[in-house]
Amino acid sequence: MRELFVQASYLLASVFFILGLKSLSRAETASRGVTLAATGMLVAIVGTLMQQVIIDYRWIALGLTVGTVIGVPLGTRVPMTAMPQRIAIALTFGALAATLVGIAEFHDHADTMAFGQRIAVAFEVVLGALTVAGSFVAFGKLQEILPGRPLTYRGQNAVNFALLGVLVLMLGAVVAGVGGPMLFYGLIALAFLAGVMLVMPIGGADMPVVVALLNSYSGLASAATGFAISNNVLIVSGALDGTSGFLLSMLMSKAMNRSFANVLFGAFGSQAPGGAAAAGSSDLVATAISAEDAAVQLAYASNVVVVPGYGMAVAQAQHQVRELAELIEKRGGEVRYAIHPVAGRMPGHMNVLLAEANIPYDKLYDMDEINGDLSRADVALIIGANDVVNPAARTDPTSPIYGMPILNVDEAKSVIVLKRGMSVGFAGIDNMLFYQPRTRMLFGDAKASLVKLVTEIKALS
Repeated sequence: MRELFVQASYLLASVFFILGLKSLSRAETASRGVTLAATGMLVAIVGTLMQQVIIDYRWIALGLTVGTVIGVPLGTRVPMTAMPQRIAIALTFGALAATLVGIAEFHDHADTMAFGQRIAVAFEVVLGALTVAGSFVAFGKLQEILPGRPLTYRGQNAVNFALLGVLVLMLGAVVAGVGGPMLFYGLIALAFLAGVMLVMPIGGADMPVVVALLNSYSGLASAATGFAISNNVLIVSGALDGTSGFLLSMLMSKAMNRSFANVLFGAFGSQAPGGAAAAGSSDLVATAISAEDAAVQLAYASNVVVVPGYGMAVAQAQHQVRELAELIEKRGGEVRYAIHPVAGRMPGHMNVLLAEANIPYDKLYDMDEINGDLSRADVALIIGANDVVNPAARTDPTSPIYGMPILNVDEAKSVIVLKRGMSVGFAGIDNMLFYQPRTRMLFGDAKASLVKLVTEIKALS
């Protein structure tokens, strides 16, 4: 009877996971998706605690306590700007758990493991260790503890491919049952080294794709853990996590018009190209605008498109954006929001921030939905976005972002850019939009600039 309850709870948890993942595909149902997935995890935990193999709950109680102490601050105190780093750290915990389970299984049953179980344990520790190391490096780059630029040296890709080749050979040897414990632990150490070596040469601009890919590896490690210990819910949830992470990586690469190979081995952002797009070009001059003049343009515009970027997230200016939009709408203007698929540092970053400020979902438009209509906009208001609005992606074949789909804000009748200074984006190149005749730069902190704009528009009333 107890086993029936456990398996029924696993089935119910799997249904919750699938429904939650489905709900996460749309902004208006994402909150429900998180609730469904969390409920599924609770059901899975309850089912697992009912298993007969558990004879001592003290360590479990300690783990739940420690996990709660660590998890609550991570979930409630980490700002949205640091969410990618938080996800990277969370991946290390899941991957580390899978690796430790694999080590425990090998330690206790190395001599009696069936061939299939040996395969599962070998893949479990390799994917787990690789994810732990890679996630730590990704966290370091996102948190700017490590340099965000690609760290490369001559022949690096050849070294990495050789490292992966040795890793595959050692994996095969462990699966075949030769080499003993020394080879097994050597395999884990080499997988850890591979995780570091594979992520270090990838630039900060590509870290969101890397985190999604590492999430896929972590999910596959969990699925392998499920096969190793005959746990159905781990198999299902791990497969869902692994597949969705891989698909997300593919979608993000497509949004940047880049291949996986280019993301993983292209050292994107390592140097700026020559010519007009090079960072710090001295022959380009941007035109500044005062808050007063910008406010007049916005106040009398009938069609405004707001393009949020990472700068808005850093300044936590989403509430001021909503206040500005409400003022424009009260004066008869229309305000819409153009969201690039990779704006910010993770998919949906801008959607979440704007929703946090109670901006209606029906005013948020994906790039494909709004690009054809940007030429009708009286003002395109760029708040902290950079590479995703750089027209060099369309016009300059020498640019590293050439071919990347962008928001065509340069087609708007007028462009106002809120930015601290003229620093380059993740790609390491100047944004040619900033120097176009119809573009004006409002320099300063995004939140402070928006407060000034709101004040000036109110004064016009």
